[in-house]
Amino acid sequence: MLDRAQRLLRLLSLLQTPRDWTGPELAERLGVTARTVRNDVERLRGLGYPVHGIRGVAGGYRLGAGAELPPLLLDDDEAVAVAVGLRVGAAQGAITGIEEAALRALAKLEQMLPSRLRRRVNGLHAYLVPLPHVGPTVDADTLTAIAAASRYHERLRFDYVSHDESSSRREIEPHRLAHNRGRWYLVGWDVAQSDWRTFRVDRMRLRTPNGPRFTSRENPSGDLVGYIATGLATATWKCRTQVTVRAPAEHVRNRLPPGITVEPLGDNACVAEVGSNTPQMLASYLGMLDADFEVTEPPELVAAIRALADRYRQAVSEGTACSASPDSTPPGIESSADQPDQPDEPVWSPH
Repeated sequence: MLDRAQRLLRLLSLLQTPRDWTGPELAERLGVTARTVRNDVERLRGLGYPVHGIRGVAGGYRLGAGAELPPLLLDDDEAVAVAVGLRVGAAQGAITGIEEAALRALAKLEQMLPSRLRRRVNGLHAYLVPLPHVGPTVDADTLTAIAAASRYHERLRFDYVSHDESSSRREIEPHRLAHNRGRWYLVGWDVAQSDWRTFRVDRMRLRTPNGPRFTSRENPSGDLVGYIATGLATATWKCRTQVTVRAPAEHVRNRLPPGITVEPLGDNACVAEVGSNTPQMLASYLGMLDADFEVTEPPELVAAIRALADRYRQAVSEGTACSASPDSTPPGIESSADQPDQPDEPVWSPH
């Protein structure tokens, strides 16, 4: 059985999990009686920890927010995860203003790690090469303000610059923040458009104060993740088409970004709604499906495919020879047999 000091630390660790604990559950975890749990809870309260009690059949205990930050008790895997996350977050810099704070927190954590965990963390850091963030950054205060408005159901007012460089003033009921490929997005209900919209946070300039409170809405389309994936895949397409592909739907889905609609036409054909910024880019991407396909519109895409076909045909016309043998490999480049598997999907990015 744990002594009192160990038991109190173990109890505090359990209460830091974001859930309600019943007295019997805590007693079972600690190997003591429910009465001992009640006494230990009172001791924690006496030490200044705000342990809230909930009466009733479904009642229990929960650790609330106090005036001071209590000791954070982490198990081995949690400590390693936090240390690696702080290191990567400080290095990539997608959010401005947190790099120094992340490094200070990491230094404090590593100083407290036992030797067995310090070796694990140092081993990961030694062979981990976080690539620096390339692209727009977002201020931490902006993310905090958006999250607070979402939590308290307050409308956001902001100036916005869209992907085509047009400016507008928006009033939005914020719903959720999302992060994808180094960029932050806000999903919310556009009051003027009476519809859901997704906004790049780095293109937003918040106005104060916030607008009136609103009643929270259900997730768009009933599937928030699917809605965001579809929006990020298709939002900025300027050239769109419906393509018939002579291949199974699963083959085509594996070569397209998430969220793009692919409808099967039997076992060996399907129809996909695809697009890109220009007809030339879309023509190139369609060739990467690794399957026969057919498109009839728009005319500029058909012309781009014909021009690309002529260019490829000319590149391998009769009399043209390749200077390198099929088995040769340029210096410094591994042969394909030695390279790891590469993703098949083309980068049809909206950014």
